[in-house]
Amino acid sequence: MVSSASANHNGSGGAGNADASSGATGDAGAANAARDASSTASSAKPKTQVNSNGYHPTNPQLPLSSMQSAPLDLHSVERRGQPTATREYVKKNRLFGLQEAPTYQPTEEEWKDPLEYVRKISPEAQAYGLCKIIPPDSWNPEFAIDTERFHFRTRKQELNSVEGSTRANLTYLDALSKFHKQQGTNLNRLPYVDKKPLDLYRLKKAVESRGGFEKVCKTKKWAEIGRDLGYSGKIMSSLSTSLKNSYDRWLNPYEHYLRQAKPSVYQQLEYEYGGPLTPSPAPSPVKRSTVNTPSSLRGESPARHATDALQANLNGSKLDTDHDVTTSAELPSSTPQPITSGFTAINSGGFTAVNAGFTSVNRPTPPEGKSFTPPPKRYDSPASLTKDVLEFRPSGLGPANALKRQHSFESMDSARKETSTDKDDSESGSRRSKRLKKEAVPTVAGSHMSMFRPSAPRVPRDETTPPGEKCDTCGKGDDAGSVIVCESCDHCYHGSCLDPPLKTQPDGEWNCPRCLVGDGQFGFEEGGLYSLKQFQEKAADFKQTYFENRMPFDSVLNCVRPVTEDDVEKEFWKLVASIEETVEVEYGADIHCTTHGSGFPTAERSPCNSYSSDPWNLNNMPLHPDSLFRYIKTDISGMTVPWVYVGMIFSTFCWHNEDHFAYSVNYQHFGATKTWYGIPAEDTDKFESAMREAVPELFETQPDLLFQLVTLLTPEQLKKAGVRVYALDQRAGQIVITFPQAYHAGFNHGFNFNEAVNFAPCDWEPYGLAGVERLQQFRRQSCFSHDELLWTAAEGPINALTIQTAKWLAPALERIHKREREQREAFIAKHLEGNSHACALTTESTEEQCTISFQVLDEDVPEEEYQCSYCKSFAYLSRFKCLKSGKILCLLHAGYHACCDMPEAQRFAGDEHVVCYRKTTDDLDETYRKVAEKANMPEAWEDKYEKLLDEGTTPALKTLRALLNEGERIPYGLPSLQVLREFVDRCNDWVEEATNYTVRKQQNRRKNDKVWQNEKSGKPPKFGSYLAEHKENQMRKVDNIYRLIEDADRIGFDCPEKHQLKERADAIRSFQKNAEQVLEHILGHTQTSIEELIEEGRTFNIDMPELDKLSSVLEQLRWSSNAKDKRNKPLTLQEVRVILSEGHRLEIPLYNDSMKWYNDKYQAALSWETKAKELISADTIHYPQLEALSNQVQSSSLPVSRDTLATVDQILHKQREAHRQVVDLTERSRNSDYTKRPQYAEVAEVMRKVDDLNSKPAGTLDLEKEQKRHEDWMRKGKKLFGKTNAPLHILKSHMDYVYDRNLDCFDIASDKPRLPAEPASRATSEERDQQPSRKWDDPTFREVFCICRRIEAGLMIECELCHEWYHGKCLKIARGKVKEDDKYTCPICDWRVKIPRDAARPKLEDLIAWQEEIPNLPFQPEEEDVLQKIINNAQEFRRHIGSFCNSVVNTASEADTQRFYLRKIEGAEILLSYETNFFRQELHKWSPVAPEAPPVLEVSKSTRKPRPTKLQKLLIQYGVDDPDDLPEAVKGKANSLKRKAQNAEAAAAAAAAAAASSTTSLLPPHATSPSSHSFGSSGHAFYRGSQPSTPALTATTHGHPPPSADSATSSRPGSSMRPDSMDVDGGSSLHPDFFMSSNNDGQGPRLMHADSNMSLEERLLQGQDDLLGVTGADREKVLEILSRTENGRRRAEDIFGPDVWDSRHGKNFERSSKVHQNHPDNDREVDKMFLDLTNAEEDDISKKDRPQGSERVTAASFDAERNAMGMEDMEDSD
Repeated sequence: MVSSASANHNGSGGAGNADASSGATGDAGAANAARDASSTASSAKPKTQVNSNGYHPTNPQLPLSSMQSAPLDLHSVERRGQPTATREYVKKNRLFGLQEAPTYQPTEEEWKDPLEYVRKISPEAQAYGLCKIIPPDSWNPEFAIDTERFHFRTRKQELNSVEGSTRANLTYLDALSKFHKQQGTNLNRLPYVDKKPLDLYRLKKAVESRGGFEKVCKTKKWAEIGRDLGYSGKIMSSLSTSLKNSYDRWLNPYEHYLRQAKPSVYQQLEYEYGGPLTPSPAPSPVKRSTVNTPSSLRGESPARHATDALQANLNGSKLDTDHDVTTSAELPSSTPQPITSGFTAINSGGFTAVNAGFTSVNRPTPPEGKSFTPPPKRYDSPASLTKDVLEFRPSGLGPANALKRQHSFESMDSARKETSTDKDDSESGSRRSKRLKKEAVPTVAGSHMSMFRPSAPRVPRDETTPPGEKCDTCGKGDDAGSVIVCESCDHCYHGSCLDPPLKTQPDGEWNCPRCLVGDGQFGFEEGGLYSLKQFQEKAADFKQTYFENRMPFDSVLNCVRPVTEDDVEKEFWKLVASIEETVEVEYGADIHCTTHGSGFPTAERSPCNSYSSDPWNLNNMPLHPDSLFRYIKTDISGMTVPWVYVGMIFSTFCWHNEDHFAYSVNYQHFGATKTWYGIPAEDTDKFESAMREAVPELFETQPDLLFQLVTLLTPEQLKKAGVRVYALDQRAGQIVITFPQAYHAGFNHGFNFNEAVNFAPCDWEPYGLAGVERLQQFRRQSCFSHDELLWTAAEGPINALTIQTAKWLAPALERIHKREREQREAFIAKHLEGNSHACALTTESTEEQCTISFQVLDEDVPEEEYQCSYCKSFAYLSRFKCLKSGKILCLLHAGYHACCDMPEAQRFAGDEHVVCYRKTTDDLDETYRKVAEKANMPEAWEDKYEKLLDEGTTPALKTLRALLNEGERIPYGLPSLQVLREFVDRCNDWVEEATNYTVRKQQNRRKNDKVWQNEKSGKPPKFGSYLAEHKENQMRKVDNIYRLIEDADRIGFDCPEKHQLKERADAIRSFQKNAEQVLEHILGHTQTSIEELIEEGRTFNIDMPELDKLSSVLEQLRWSSNAKDKRNKPLTLQEVRVILSEGHRLEIPLYNDSMKWYNDKYQAALSWETKAKELISADTIHYPQLEALSNQVQSSSLPVSRDTLATVDQILHKQREAHRQVVDLTERSRNSDYTKRPQYAEVAEVMRKVDDLNSKPAGTLDLEKEQKRHEDWMRKGKKLFGKTNAPLHILKSHMDYVYDRNLDCFDIASDKPRLPAEPASRATSEERDQQPSRKWDDPTFREVFCICRRIEAGLMIECELCHEWYHGKCLKIARGKVKEDDKYTCPICDWRVKIPRDAARPKLEDLIAWQEEIPNLPFQPEEEDVLQKIINNAQEFRRHIGSFCNSVVNTASEADTQRFYLRKIEGAEILLSYETNFFRQELHKWSPVAPEAPPVLEVSKSTRKPRPTKLQKLLIQYGVDDPDDLPEAVKGKANSLKRKAQNAEAAAAAAAAAAASSTTSLLPPHATSPSSHSFGSSGHAFYRGSQPSTPALTATTHGHPPPSADSATSSRPGSSMRPDSMDVDGGSSLHPDFFMSSNNDGQGPRLMHADSNMSLEERLLQGQDDLLGVTGADREKVLEILSRTENGRRRAEDIFGPDVWDSRHGKNFERSSKVHQNHPDNDREVDKMFLDLTNAEEDDISKKDRPQGSERVTAASFDAERNAMGMEDMEDSD
């Protein structure tokens, strides 16, 4: 990678990158040390300097890594994939007409391997020298640098100083000014010709190009020169005279002086450099800035001086400011100043390009020229600058100007730096930065970048002598005469030591010949210290200020036109070529990633980041497996470790190519565009020639100028010289690749951040060797040893050395191996020349007469110990060391170069000299041989291949396989390998096919196996199997054997299988002959003999007609034998079918005995199967026929299907078993002892099984009738408990629940009358503590409450009157509706408060009557036990409270006891009607709450809200109230439901009427709601005309509001307050006479009532009215009433005759007849419709649950369901 000791440039990673910098800058530590030493010498403390970057001390106390600044906002810069990114486009018309370099956009797949992709595009891109790569969109690594801690130093660049022609012009004018000033004829201003200043440098060049002054004068070329210089308006004679006079006056004396002084100066330079000046290794160092400020323009800049003076000349005016002084002076335009130095009109201190910073103190103030740079914050005075320099003025022989002096004190500082404790001022550890040396190595100040290019060797000088005391030529002081001090370089000389000698002491300023001639040195000054954000601000301010007044106004946009990339490019080249305008910019170049960090994630810092291991990561690319740099043992900063570059607008990197001619890769992380210019490697010589022709003055003293990266030449000039120049624009996120030996340069369009590094694919090696040889030619140090790289690659394990590596390594080793042998032989010949002896270099025995020392040292040593001190190359394999001076020389210069004061002959003889070999000659030979053999493996294999083919026409297959195997192990492309592989594969295929016929295999052929498998699975073979079968059949033909033998002869190879196949062919012919004889006389051979013959034929593994015929005969014999054996065995239908199909396949004739016998059996079995399946699938199975079929199988031994026979037997078995069970149950149900009758559950289970049969056994109908009779009894019980619509199995569960509830409510042992008790939760803690502990078995322990008589649970409500506590759950009172201050009266104290009930409560008398029907049932009900327990429990309780039900003996004091027992009765799930009515009347008598007495309660119905009918659900679904408003699609369904509801209502009314005629039911027939039940007629004593107003339990109060007419209707639906089954009509009082018992059987008194209060309709429906005398309107009304129901219509026909309906006319009759027509007359149909409506839910549930055997519903589950339903009602009310 780059690294000239001075210049700022952009190469790749320092080396090839566009930002590569081959130049070293001044070391920061050295600069600080110099300033410290200067401060000490002057006894003045260093002052803190503050500049535009903020506070930056001259000697920072903290390392850069410890500094912290504001972070850079990455959203403010152009970045790929962000809105700030610059749009990519191709410029059609570039400046100078340049062609665009190619741009590539790889795919995701191509992007995986960078070096492979570069190899792919190289054939095209290498012709341009460089190319651009745009990564895929998915590849966008994040910026990994910490912008708060990243700080760097910059280099200053004066744009018109980097252009070669401009710098040569300024340098020449500077020396010319000094010369005339020294001669006393000051060149105050440029001479004017035709009113224009004359460019003396161009005049000088024009005269030189025409043969010189004298020749121009003779040939009269002055007019021609004038035209070349741009003069056209003046008379040619006058122009010629002016030009001639100007040249003769100003240029001729100086040119004459140069001809005299140049030899001496060049001789001095050669002496300093230690060798011939051409080629010269002298680098151009970076000029040190004495002020630590990045933005100020140095006032002592040579370009500044020249342009200022020139502008003053052109403008005819002077400015009174100077960049270097704080005072100004008026300079007259005509006369020079009294001072003796300075060129007032042109420059103030001479046109020095290298020593402007070291001007004299008395330099006059220069006028300010036309230039641009942001105004500086402060400037140092020239006096201070001179003082800094003079303090360190060196003495002795050395550089004659300030820059060379700089090298000297940098060397001094380097010694101090070694002992410094500042770790940041030097690099330590294993990483080396471009060849670190112990000698003085310039360093980029502030960036801690050690440059690998040291300065050229200098003659040691006496640094202890103060400047100005000794002559730089002779080294003596004033004792040899007075010394003269040069005004420019401060070097001292005796007048006699000068050439030509100076006889008199000069009066004024004097410049030494070296300063007047010039040494051509040039470098960039050190800039400021920045963070990224600070540099971004500086760059933005500079760009804005520069273009602020330069861009034209755009009338379309109505603003100043934006700056484009083309504008920047044009402005850059204008500034570079301008003499009049000097612009200075700064560039952060060659910043080490090792100390500052890389912009890419690294494995050390971000191991989990995928980009840290990405092959395109520039930290990984140099060490790619295919990069030769992986063989370099140490890191080389800028070459194998990336460098970063921070640019601003116009910052540039000059023309250069990469060190070692390596590839370079440059990635732009973010920022503005970077423009690149590239020259292909083919035009390198043209480019260098063009540079030398353009600025020969610079190459005279700096022949290695192109290594310094400080010179530009415009593409226009290069194109004129025939050089191809290409350009491209790099933007954020894009990559630029430069190719070996290709020169490139470029500049930046603004603030950006790039990173670059070198890499070396295999094709680089020849370029690398040429690069090293070129460096050696110019005596410049290389970055690494090329020989060492090659030997490292060669000396690895032989198995690690790949052929690909050996292919490029072998030619390279051959070149250096040949060179090394030649150099050793040449040195030995020179050593033995004139002194023949037994030399240690040629023999192992060392004799004393050989004076040279010889060593073989195969170990790593520091690089300075094997670097040639003359040519700077690395003598890795052989070196020559002088023991006197310690110098190391390569064998090429050993002995020839004066390493000490010995003569050349003695140096070659070896006195006090050592020759050291790293590798002996034998080692060199062996290593080269190993690599060459590896590289030659493909060719060696090809030779074997050709030799094998030449040996014979039929090579052995074994030999061919071995050669193929050997070739396949060679990992390299072999041209003949594919041909050999195809030939061997063809032979292998032949052998494989032949092996099928030569190797014995199993007898069963594969095709038969496949056919058998397909038949077994029942699946047809796939199409692929047919193809395989066909292919196999073709292969098994006997003709293939003869074909294979012919193919083997035609292919031309030999193998054992070929001979075996021929033997097999002979054996096949013999077999065919024997088989034909057997087939002709088949009867004379046994089955065994045929099997043996077939076995022999199958061993050939081919198909032969004879073999198939023999196999067919053998199978027929086997079938006959097998069929005879199975006749006496039981067979199935499938087995017979298989035997027959096998016989057909074998073509057994039908008249064969066995074939005929099996065919008869098979036909009989098919008939049996058909008949059996018909019977099985019939709707009604004929069991006798099935029985006959089953017996037929046994008697006739029919081979029927096992499944069909099993099905028949199973049906018969089920039928027999079901019939047995039905008969058994029927007989047991008729047992006189009903306790021995079967359980109903057993009957139900048997009937479910019978239902599964498709034909019921005999006796099933009788059992079904008995079952229905039993279920009718169960339905009656369901009706008693109000569970009419529930399934049957619910009855038992509900009765369990009733019994469980009654146990608590009818408990007379532990729940006895007591005073009201408080729940435990309401008692205070003290009360609970004071209560004595009681055990659970203590009856008094369980405090029960409420009507349910259970313990406290959940919400509890206290009655205001009786102070009893009730469960909110039992009363259906929601918690959210109760307030703390609400008052509540319980239903016991106030009969108007209704008790919510989930089910009806049957009367005890009805349960007893229901129980008495059990002995008449056919089966034992499972409900019998629990029914008995319920009745016994209730009767025991009734007996217990019988003494309290006597109104004669009761008093008011017993009201609490009556209230207690009434509470228990109301909580029970059966109704004790007498006791209930008695206690209610008594409590009303003693403690009346309601204004009226309670009515007589005869029934207790459920208070649950009735479920909506289907019609109501339909109306709700569509949101209408009238069925006529329903949609037409559902209106028919609604009408049907309406008719069904009317019919059901009428049927229910008729049933009620029929029941009323035979019972004493208290329910009137017109009752349609449980709330309308009446206890008696209006004429009875117990009749109440209206329901009293009952206080409602509202959401706001539980007290007793005043009665109101709408209190009942205001109660929430479903609550205990609404009228329902518990609301009964009663009278105003109860008389005790009506409660007298007629007997003492435990049953309460019965209440009777008359029905005289019934309406006509009620009496008609109940059949209580005599209608024989009804006529007229009454008759029509009666018919209208009777026409509503079927029973009514029949009754009307019985009374009035069958034609009663024909005689009626009108709307009512039509309606009745329509109903009559639309519905069946049959009573069963009406009853069925009624049952469908009333028991639909029961039927559905019973059908669903009965066969599934659903879980048993327990009392607990019923209680939970009831509570849930109750809570739903409460939520509805809320």
